[in-house]
Amino acid sequence: MRKLEALLQLVARDVVPFVRCASGLHLRRYQEDVAQAVVRSVTLGLGHTFVVIFPRQSGKNELQAQLQAYLLMLFSGQRAEMVQVCPTWKPQADNAMARLEAVLNGNLLLRRRWEKHHGHVYQVGKARLTFLSGSPTSNIVGATASLLLSIDEAQEIQTEKFDKEIAPMAASTHATRVLWGTAWTANTLLAREEAAALSLQRQDGIRRVWRLDCQAVAREVPAYGAFVAEQVGRLGRNHPMVRTQYFSEDLDAAGGLFSPQRLALIRGSHPSQQAPQAGCIYVMALDVAGEDEGGGLGEPLRKAGQRDATALTIARADLASPDAQGCQRPTYRIVHRYLWVGVKHSGLFGEITRLAAHWGARYLVCDATGVGAGLTSFLAQALGPRVLPFVFNRATKSDLGWAFLALVDSGRLKDHAPAAAPCSAELNELHALFFNQLAHCHYEIQPGPEKRIRWGVPDGTRNQETGQLVHDDLVISAALLGVLDRQAWSLPGAAAIIHAPDPLDDMKGY
Repeated sequence: MRKLEALLQLVARDVVPFVRCASGLHLRRYQEDVAQAVVRSVTLGLGHTFVVIFPRQSGKNELQAQLQAYLLMLFSGQRAEMVQVCPTWKPQADNAMARLEAVLNGNLLLRRRWEKHHGHVYQVGKARLTFLSGSPTSNIVGATASLLLSIDEAQEIQTEKFDKEIAPMAASTHATRVLWGTAWTANTLLAREEAAALSLQRQDGIRRVWRLDCQAVAREVPAYGAFVAEQVGRLGRNHPMVRTQYFSEDLDAAGGLFSPQRLALIRGSHPSQQAPQAGCIYVMALDVAGEDEGGGLGEPLRKAGQRDATALTIARADLASPDAQGCQRPTYRIVHRYLWVGVKHSGLFGEITRLAAHWGARYLVCDATGVGAGLTSFLAQALGPRVLPFVFNRATKSDLGWAFLALVDSGRLKDHAPAAAPCSAELNELHALFFNQLAHCHYEIQPGPEKRIRWGVPDGTRNQETGQLVHDDLVISAALLGVLDRQAWSLPGAAAIIHAPDPLDDMKGY
């Protein structure tokens, strides 16, 4: 009996044995440090603000739930209020509540003691934890966090929302605050609070900030390191999602999209082609512009700086061996491109169907937005399921931007090298125009949980050397190749018959 009492006293006194003995979970060392610092601030009424930046899938949300369960137990004998704010109600708050319920149900000391009220309030004795949405449209003024205010995915919470409606929840008791999240940009609430916490940390030596990267996690969880290595292989080390979600590196909120390093990755050494090679797979991507009544198919470059053009990119899809998930992910080697300005879509239809037949295109990704819808429809009727329509809107263009960067950063998009042959003069000019457009592409990361990016050549941009307007038709056309990663790829091969036993043979004699 005395041993049991001693064990219960130990469990109640320290969050680490509480989690180990009552929940059967061994916290990792980096989780223990955070948990003990938060509990110390809460129990001593220090009112510290902590910032916890962990890489994705490294145990941040599990730690939150275990910490909340411990504090519900520890303060169950007195009236105590905790608040957890999530960027959205569905799915983030729902997921957080489901995780807490799993922890409470699996905890030997709490599984029969906890209650749920109003669908979002959890109670043990007199201690309560309330879940709220921090979306811009939510009305959460008036909630009180007398013990702990926890903000999950703080990089997705609007700063104005936090300052006006969330931060005051902890004011009356100077409650401890914890902002959890993953790295994103230097303009987020998470980054602002990290800077403030680091300033205080330098003054008094009390640790308030934990910014871990995937390497720190992998030292305790080798399987995590293997997983991150797969993501780096698939997306590239410099892809924004890899840098932020796994290496905890902040991005600039806006700037040039294609650095010299990225431009170097795109430059290939393979030659351009005028015709397909036997046994190779070719794909096409079309960005559609408007048309002129008098537009023809000749002299495309003469007016290219004056207005948007229809751009066609032709690439050879080289299939490597399958990745760790068993997927074929092609490298797209651009071998030819076309640019038409003001051409009537009826003329383009015939030219593109001819080119699709000439190259034996397996797929044609086609811009089906606005004026492109009709041309795409006619091409789909002529070429069948090989045509993949793509409709641009704010969300789809953002997704395409991330997919395009994944191709570039993983080394799976290569442009042909310039050629010396006189017949390649126009192709070389398009090659140079493509890189000029890339160099003028800018991006701006949008606030919010969707992680959207606005990208392209800003309207009105002019080439400083020529004074001509710079467009992004060739860039958009090349980016549409990123849509093809959604397709099921396989290496071509001869047909074969697999002889299998007839299952009816086993039934003979019955």
